[in-house]
Amino acid sequence: MYITTIMNNNNQTVNQSFNYVPVKTQRRKSSQFIMPAKLKKDAAAAGTYNIYPVCSLGESEIFNGYDSFAEWIIKQKNVMIDGYVGVFWGEIKSALHLQITNAGFNVNWIETATYLKPTSEIDTLVQPFLGTSDSVWGTRCLLEIKDLYQWEELAAQLPDEAFTINIVIGCAATLVNWDAPIIYIDLPKNELQYRMRAGSISNLGGNQYTDPGSMYKRFYFVDWVLLNHHKKEILDKITVIADGQWMDDINWMFKASFINGLNSISQSVIRARPWFEPGVWGGQWISQHIPTVNKEVVNYAWSFELIVPENGLVFESDGYLLEISFDFLMFHNREQVLGKHAQQFGDEFPIRFDFLDTYDGDNLSIQCHPRLKYIKEVFGEKITQDETYYILDCKNDAKVYLGFQENIDPVGFKDALLNSQNENRELNIEDFVQSHHAKKHDLFLIPNGTIHSAGANNMVLEISATPYIFTFKMYDWLRLDLDGNLRPINIEHAFNNLDFERKGSRVQDELISKPQIIGEGTDWKLIHLPTHHEHFYDVHRIDFEDEVSVNTDNCCHVLMLVEGESILIETASGITQVFAYAETFIVPAAANSYTLTNLGKDTARLIKAFLK
Repeated sequence: MYITTIMNNNNQTVNQSFNYVPVKTQRRKSSQFIMPAKLKKDAAAAGTYNIYPVCSLGESEIFNGYDSFAEWIIKQKNVMIDGYVGVFWGEIKSALHLQITNAGFNVNWIETATYLKPTSEIDTLVQPFLGTSDSVWGTRCLLEIKDLYQWEELAAQLPDEAFTINIVIGCAATLVNWDAPIIYIDLPKNELQYRMRAGSISNLGGNQYTDPGSMYKRFYFVDWVLLNHHKKEILDKITVIADGQWMDDINWMFKASFINGLNSISQSVIRARPWFEPGVWGGQWISQHIPTVNKEVVNYAWSFELIVPENGLVFESDGYLLEISFDFLMFHNREQVLGKHAQQFGDEFPIRFDFLDTYDGDNLSIQCHPRLKYIKEVFGEKITQDETYYILDCKNDAKVYLGFQENIDPVGFKDALLNSQNENRELNIEDFVQSHHAKKHDLFLIPNGTIHSAGANNMVLEISATPYIFTFKMYDWLRLDLDGNLRPINIEHAFNNLDFERKGSRVQDELISKPQIIGEGTDWKLIHLPTHHEHFYDVHRIDFEDEVSVNTDNCCHVLMLVEGESILIETASGITQVFAYAETFIVPAAANSYTLTNLGKDTARLIKAFLK
C-alpha cells in the first residue's frame, strides 16, 4: 500500500492511503477462488451445490469493463464515486483516468482520503469502541462517517470548470453533496478480508497494516457500522452500483435494474453466495461433497451459508456477475423479507445458517455465548447468540459436548481450566461436561450461557441467531491456529455467562430436541423439532416423497435440503428454482406460499427455520 504524506487545507499533516499496492505485491491472501466476472455456462451442473448462485436480471442489465464505465461517466461530466472500505481506489482511479484521457478529456480528481482527519485523531475517536488491546471484541461504534473526515472542507469542494470531467472518489464521497450522479462501489466481505490478510488495505482512516485480528475487530465494530449506516442513508440517491472485487475489471449496473432485482427476490426466493474457510479443527466433508470448492485446501472448518453481515447476493445478466452486500436487501425490502417480524428486527436479518465441518477433523473448542443482558451491556448488540446444532451428517463415533455433569463444581472447573491454560496441560473435559452420541438429523439446543462443543466427525448445520463472533472459549485442546498462533481463551467472559443449572438429567430433558409429527398426508410429514424457550426461532422438518405446499403466514422461512438429491421450488408468483442437497435458501414472507417438488428418487427431507 502506498502511504503519501500531504498537507490539508489547515496545513495539518495527514496520511493519505490510496489502498494501492504494486503488482508484484500480494493483494489477496486466500486459498479460495475469486468469483469470476463472467460466469461460464457449465459453472455448476444442475442439481449440484452451486457456489455462485445468481438472480438473473435478463439481458443487457449488467455492463462490463472500465471502457463502458468511463464512457458513461464522461456523459455525466461530474460524478461522485462512493463505496466501501477495502476498495482499491487507486487502481479504479488509474483505470478510469486512462480511459477518460484516451478519449480526449481532462479530468479533475478529488480524493476523499485527502480530507480524512489525522490518523492519530481518528485512532482516538474510535478507541472507545475497540475494547482493550488483548480483547477480541469491542462495541458498536456510535459515531457517524463524517466524524472521521474534515467534512466541512470536503463538502466545500466544488467542480472545477477548467476541467471537462470532475470526479470525487473514495469512501464517503457523497459528503461533497454535489448535484451529480452517485456511483457506489461495493465489496464483498470475504474479499475485503482476503485483502486485509494480504496487508493490501488498511482500516478506514488508518495509515498502516496491523495484525488481521486487530483489523477485523475495527472493521466489525467501527468501519462496517459507519459505512453500512452511510450506505443506507444514500441508497435512494444512488444512480449506479458497481462491484469492486476484481483487480483489473469491473461490472456495473443502473440502480433501476438493481432495485428491480431486490424487489424480485424479496417476493420469491433468495440464496446468498456462500464462502468457505479452513480452521484448526476443520474437516473434509465440504471438500468431498461440494464439487467446485478448491480441493487443495488443508480442510474446511466453515461455510458461511447465510451469515448475512458477511454474505453477498449475486445478480447476473448476459453471464456477467455483480455482487452486492445482503444488507442492501434489508435496507430496501425488509418488510417483504421479514413480514410480521420486520418491525421487531429492523434491518437485521435474524437467522443464520452455517456449516461446522469436523468430519475427519477435530473437536471445536469448549465454549459458551453471552446472555442477552451481557451482550447488550458489554458489546452493544441487540440480540444474542442462541444456537442449535443440526447434525446433517456424521460418523458412528461422533459426539456433541453439551451441558454440565450433575456434580459440577464451578470453582473447581474454573481452577482446572486456568491450570490447563497456565501449565499447558491436557484436561479431561468429560469430568465436567457431558458428551452425547450424535446421529443424523439430531437437533441439539444451545441457548445462551450453555457450555457446548461439536466433537470430531460431525457435519453440523448450525442454525442460530445472527450474531456470530461472540464465542467465549474455555478449553481448546491446547491447539495453535493454522498460522501457529495461540487461539484466544476467554475464561472470565465465559464464567460471567455460564448457566451451571444446565446439568445432569436436565440437559437431556431441555437441550436435546424431541421431534413430534404435527401434520401428515399420504406421502409427507411435517415434523416439529422444538427449540428452547429462549430461542426466538423454531425449526420444522418436512419429509416428502413427491410434492408439498407451504404457506409463509407472513413469516420468513430459511430452508435447506438435508436429505435427498434436489428439489424444485415454485412460489405463488410463478418463480421456479432448483436447489441441491445442502444448499441454503430463503423464502421471504411476501412470497405468501410455495410448492416443493422432490426431484430425487429417495425421500426429501427439508429443514425450515422461522421466527416464532
